[in-house]
Amino acid sequence: MIVNQASFAVEDALAAALTDQARKFEPDVIVGLPTLGIPFAINVARRLGHARMVPFGTSRKFWYDDALSQPLNSITSAGQVKRLYIDPRMIPLLTVRHVGVIDDVISTGSSMTSALRPLELAGVRSIAMLSAGMLQGQRWRPTLAQLDPSIESRVVGAIATPLLRRRSDGRWDPIC
Repeated sequence: MIVNQASFAVEDALAAALTDQARKFEPDVIVGLPTLGIPFAINVARRLGHARMVPFGTSRKFWYDDALSQPLNSITSAGQVKRLYIDPRMIPLLTVRHVGVIDDVISTGSSMTSALRPLELAGVRSIAMLSAGMLQGQRWRPTLAQLDPSIESRVVGAIATPLLRRRSDGRWDPIC
């Protein structure tokens, strides 16, 4: 799923499903992960009645603090050296808040793992939920469980799909 290639109707339907799930966690602020988690984060934050959301970035601005960044690993940017940054000016919006983190897809859990470290460094103590437009397979479960065994109960997605592998005959088999 690539949200920027989907229609607004599809994005809205997925965001509505995420919003319904997010309500039970009562996040005070929504954080969006670049790049494709940001449209979902904006959409969900608006639906929750929030005045804004907090975007992470991968483009370092001169006022960013490297101490509030983390190497970013994701299956869609394999081999690329990227960092995930939190704008230090956004920290007052995050501390002493119940934070929801949104990405477009959770597959291996590595992007979410990369996001949680800068939030911790910024003083965020309460992660309400981790969510995505799509939960892909199950590989993310042990990765996130290593951070916090209770986190799995706070991971939600609008849709869940198996991870597929193409066979030599052209058909597809689920991997996990």
